[in-house]
Amino acid sequence: MIFKWLKRYMPRGLYSRAALILIVPIVTIQLVVSIVFIQRHYEDVTRQMTGNILLELSLIRDTIDGAETAGQAQEAVAELADPLGLGVTFPVEGLLEDQIWALDFSGRAMVERLRQDLPDVQGIDLFSNDKWVAMTILTKFGNANVEFQRVRVSASNPHQLLVLMMFLSLLMTIIAYLFLRNQLRPITRLAAASEAFGKGHTARYKPRGATEVRAAGRAFLDMRNRIETQIEQRTLMLSGVSHDLRTPLTRIKLGLSLLEDIEDVADLKGDVQDMQAMIDGFLDFARGGAEEKNELTDVVALCQSEVEKGRRFGAGNARDVKLMPIEGQVQNIQLRPIAVSRALGNLIANALRYGNRAEVKVVFSQSFVRLIVEDDGPGIPKESREAALRPFSRLEPARNQNKGSGVGLGLSIAIDIAHAHGGRLELGTSEALGGLRADLVLAI
Repeated sequence: MIFKWLKRYMPRGLYSRAALILIVPIVTIQLVVSIVFIQRHYEDVTRQMTGNILLELSLIRDTIDGAETAGQAQEAVAELADPLGLGVTFPVEGLLEDQIWALDFSGRAMVERLRQDLPDVQGIDLFSNDKWVAMTILTKFGNANVEFQRVRVSASNPHQLLVLMMFLSLLMTIIAYLFLRNQLRPITRLAAASEAFGKGHTARYKPRGATEVRAAGRAFLDMRNRIETQIEQRTLMLSGVSHDLRTPLTRIKLGLSLLEDIEDVADLKGDVQDMQAMIDGFLDFARGGAEEKNELTDVVALCQSEVEKGRRFGAGNARDVKLMPIEGQVQNIQLRPIAVSRALGNLIANALRYGNRAEVKVVFSQSFVRLIVEDDGPGIPKESREAALRPFSRLEPARNQNKGSGVGLGLSIAIDIAHAHGGRLELGTSEALGGLRADLVLAI
């Protein structure tokens, strides 16, 4: 719960999270080493080395201040400067300005020590020449400029250690990422195979990688085989039962056609037609698009065809259905056209059965296409929508008043086909017409 807010800023992808796991420890180690080792160690060493040069600078200053004339001071300083490795010029006009590089930690430690133990220092230049230290000291005869090599007061510049550390860290990060990518690739392949199966594709997949990933891959293959076997068995069972029922129904139809003079023949024929509709519904539910292969399909043309069929369905009953303007960037997508036509046709048929007007909308987005069917019928209450999606479910009496009866498989077939395309079926209330709104969402 403490880190719940952090989840919004964390990367979502597996590769991104793996890279973050690699980079964060390396960056943390570099920061710790930079602060603890470079800043502390190099500053302490610089302070110690600066203490040695302070003795020589103090000797030069005391020698100048102890002379009676400027000439005597120059002669005395000349005898001391060369053996001490110092360059001394005095008197000079003006003062040197303090100049130091922002990341020169050792230089800052040196300047602090010099100003602390030698108050007569007026200015220190470490920027003009990074190999020399130039400074101005106030003396009895005016300002004196003193120069000496930087290596005498400062440890070796730590940038070489930083460059070496960063180079090795980058190299090891690349090597570790390449190794980790090989470990993550089987997981991404398993995810891709699972996603493809969720959309109704059977992608080739062979378990690879670490032992745990191989075990998950084999479990996925076993699960996929069981599901495919179950679907095949269900299809064969319902198809067989429905096929076997067609033969006696055909005999009954033939017998009823010869009994025109008997009462209630019309009712019996109506019962036979209802049974035929039920069998056709069973077959559609059994198929579910499983026997069809995906192909590149013009979704707009498919919807237009189903709208035309809907118009013929509603002809003579004062009912109308129309296709609304397309939203989003139109594109052809991979799907099972016959199965999607069956699902959309069921939704349109339901809309016209329970209402007088229906509108079909097609909305394209980057990852899915949404086929929307709205009507002006009584709709379905929110608490009954889940039950309406179950097979053989028929809502009585609100949506069946003088509208005929169905098998109760229309929405079940639609949702089954949506799931086969990696999508879903959503039921709601139409804002435009006031009836039911059914959204058939198909993954692209």
